[in-house]
Amino acid sequence: MIHPKTELKWISDNIGYGVVAKEFIPAGTITWVLDELDRQFTPTQVEKMAPLYQNILETYSYRNNKGNLVLCWDYGRYVNHSFKSNCLTTAYDFEIAIRDIQAGEELTDDYGYLNISEPFKGVNEGTRRKTVYPDDLLKHYKSWDKKLLQNFPKIIQVEQPLKVLITPKLWNEIEKIAHGKTEMKSIKTNYFSG
Repeated sequence: MIHPKTELKWISDNIGYGVVAKEFIPAGTITWVLDELDRQFTPTQVEKMAPLYQNILETYSYRNNKGNLVLCWDYGRYVNHSFKSNCLTTAYDFEIAIRDIQAGEELTDDYGYLNISEPFKGVNEGTRRKTVYPDDLLKHYKSWDKKLLQNFPKIIQVEQPLKVLITPKLWNEIEKIAHGKTEMKSIKTNYFSG
């Protein structure tokens, strides 16, 4: 489920739709959580589908570390790629804002950690990286882990509208990580090697 203080908006002819903050979202806010309505499709299920459905899944889903395609039921599927993303996934089936997101600003992910199947050129943002590759997670996990570690303590300090979707056991682990009592699992655990 995507953060409730967001909306779907047309970004541009080049990009299409995107998810935009309706209000200020501070760093450390959980911006998306895998929930019971999100659907997972195994590679075998996808292979049996007509090309129309395969293309929809390739466009609007991400691949988890088991190789399943995950299709978000809400407009979380419209979060666009950016090499300077303001959201970052974790090894715990949720994403957080890694910097403050202003009202009217688009929420973005780096598709490099979503186990894409084929490389693609991103919009030129003046970054060194210009292309997203299927193995980007193996190349960049250390820098992404560093950003997560900087923001994990903020998770327990800011309002969390999506906390209701976090199990008490996981919230307890988040608190331990935030206080430096437990090591955070690396984003690298999300990598699918198949």
